[in-house]
Amino acid sequence: MKITISGLKADIGSIGGHITPSKALINEVENFIQKNGAQLIIDSYISHTGDDIAILCTHEKGVSNEKIHKLAWDAFLAGTEVAKKQGLYGAGQDLLKDAFSGNIKGMGPAVAEIEFEERPNEPFVFFAADKTDPGAYNLPFYLAFADPMYCAGLMLSPKMSEGFTFRIIDVNYVEKDKIIDLHSPEELYDIAALLRDNERYVIESIYSRSTGNQSLAISTTRLHNIAGKYTGKDDPIALVRVQGEFPATGEILAPFQIGHLVAGFMRGSHTGPLMPCKLKATISYFDGPPIVTGAAFSIKEGKLTEPADVFDHPFWDYVRAKISEKATEIRRQGFSGAAMLPYNELEYGGIVDKLNKLEKKFKIRE
Repeated sequence: MKITISGLKADIGSIGGHITPSKALINEVENFIQKNGAQLIIDSYISHTGDDIAILCTHEKGVSNEKIHKLAWDAFLAGTEVAKKQGLYGAGQDLLKDAFSGNIKGMGPAVAEIEFEERPNEPFVFFAADKTDPGAYNLPFYLAFADPMYCAGLMLSPKMSEGFTFRIIDVNYVEKDKIIDLHSPEELYDIAALLRDNERYVIESIYSRSTGNQSLAISTTRLHNIAGKYTGKDDPIALVRVQGEFPATGEILAPFQIGHLVAGFMRGSHTGPLMPCKLKATISYFDGPPIVTGAAFSIKEGKLTEPADVFDHPFWDYVRAKISEKATEIRRQGFSGAAMLPYNELEYGGIVDKLNKLEKKFKIRE
């Protein structure tokens, strides 16, 4: 049975600043999908990570289907109306276009989709990040799919030992999608050379070389490229099919213990460690730290099980404590050096305007 999993996520309003959506907002989105999606989708799961609402649904209509995307767009609009009535902060923040144009991509919300022939058992993980950008996934998924130090299956599984194809997108090129396919392990250094630049080159998808089947899809939307100014961080999502010809769930999760430094945090303009959090995690310290949640599912004929929280385990409590120390240390550095993003990546317009004014006051000393 050919199934499509679609993940669509947006910031459309939050309590008390960038903390968490209201229950009324979440309920409105969930009720809208249940009421209006009955003839379109097989199953759905509505969640939130930080201040973002995510719609996860299964169907048989393929990727980039206009009706599926319109359903999600209208659900976000309905939620935005509730946010406005409640006076929530940033109501409709990620809805950057006035009218739906057939595809939600390029309109603000994050989108990740995979279409596949369902295996006899089909497990996958839905990752959702807040207060960071799509490049935050570069390191953990590079390690999970290409490094045997993290993924033992690359040595132990005959299918996996053939490697994976990384499709990488240049997110700075906005006219059309500019992509390159590179193959591990023989082009590993080329993959690394691109993925080290988290703000420009981003993993879009990953495919098994032994079967050609897709394992991974990541949303690659950069909001400032759409709006032309800062409107909030991109808050990327990822869908990862696991087990069998793909890395095991534990191999996918292992790199997230690093708490690697990513762009985001307060006003989208700082550097902070990515913290793996339990489902329904909120945002707090310095509008952060950047967080990621993971909901694991099994799927049969498009029907989803209840989610299993992949980061709800005592081990991750230890990891979160270490990452908290890391976040505190880099925040002690304030605005200086690596603690804040370089000027070409600062997304808040105020400092850019300030620098332009100061530039006019500089004088050349004789």
